[in-house]
Amino acid sequence: MTHSNDPQTGHRLVLRAADDLRRGWPVTVTGDGRALLVLPLERADDAALADFDARLARLGGTESCLLLTDQRALTLKVAAKGWPVVRLARAPWLTAADMTAIADPTLDLGSPMKGPFRRLDVAPAVPERAAVKLIKIARLLPAALIADLPGQALNGDDAAAGGMAGEGDAPGPDASGAEAFGPVSDRSEDAAPGNTGLGGLMAVDGDAVLAHDMAASDSLVQVARAHVPLVDAVDTTLIAFRPRAGGPEHIAILVGDPPRGAPVLARLHSECFTGDLLGSLKCDCGPQLKGALKTIGDAGGGVILYLAQEGRGIGLISKLKAYSLQDQGFDTVDANTRLGFDVDERLFAPAARMLKSLGFSSVRLLTNNPEKVAALTRFGIDVAERVAHSFPPNPHNEAYLAVKKARTGHLL
Repeated sequence: MTHSNDPQTGHRLVLRAADDLRRGWPVTVTGDGRALLVLPLERADDAALADFDARLARLGGTESCLLLTDQRALTLKVAAKGWPVVRLARAPWLTAADMTAIADPTLDLGSPMKGPFRRLDVAPAVPERAAVKLIKIARLLPAALIADLPGQALNGDDAAAGGMAGEGDAPGPDASGAEAFGPVSDRSEDAAPGNTGLGGLMAVDGDAVLAHDMAASDSLVQVARAHVPLVDAVDTTLIAFRPRAGGPEHIAILVGDPPRGAPVLARLHSECFTGDLLGSLKCDCGPQLKGALKTIGDAGGGVILYLAQEGRGIGLISKLKAYSLQDQGFDTVDANTRLGFDVDERLFAPAARMLKSLGFSSVRLLTNNPEKVAALTRFGIDVAERVAHSFPPNPHNEAYLAVKKARTGHLL
């Protein structure tokens, strides 16, 4: 295997590996002179497990185990020892359905949640932390089946590892007659040197995974703009930003033509499909977006950065799972951590990059979240003023807003 020093090359490989994880294909993550075979537990059905175990046997790897975040481990009553990720032994009684339920607390909460579980006291390093991060980038629940791979696989000795995929390595039809997923390297575009290895799977450098968010942020460029008159702001231009190597795109909603030499009235708004588009009453996102447009329109100009960070950065599907947990009585903070995520997975470096690209270095920020103020300051944007931005609660989001005030420090 080879690894490029070009951060954009590393960024592209991270995105391709994340795409394979979403499809249910395992990938290899390297770092610290080691390599891990990684499969998201959320995609660990019977066929995926059989393929994982067969690949592991061909590669000569060690016994597999589960990898969970410290937050998810705590919900299983497993102490994390202060580590960000924790290995658990793969007990013989664990079926594919059990492992999926361990990753996803919205599924059956019976025996898989009760264990017993045995923590493996192996301190996590780059490959373990990167494996979980890569699964988050794939917008899946951060839990994995992993296995350490031997040195000859890490060195790219595919002959010793059983050959590249595509040489008798594709799984055949399952009992239903449906074809199971094929190997990654069956796709001709993955044949480029450095993209595959360790039995033909996508191989990605762990350091590149851990640097992914900042690499994507630093490479944001404007790729499109159009005048789009809005109800509360007729003179509005939408400007699309995309990382050079691809990935989620963010939108700047520029109202009027604010002067660049003065603090601009601005809001950072994380996309919310349910609130912004459907008018969900569970959150206050819709009113905040519409209110910001009206406030900025009435002020004669400003900018809203519409960031691709659904569900505080966990993605729409995981957000819906969090909503399901809220229906069981967990608040918004505990729902996220039970899924294995941090309370807030967002990064506001892209917002700072977008502001600088638009010519703004100072803002009057419409927010009740002190972390946004701190984050913009950290990334080189002067916050001249925090402008209060709150709206009356409704019977469906009163508890949500109370939690934002009590547990995440919002100034409501």
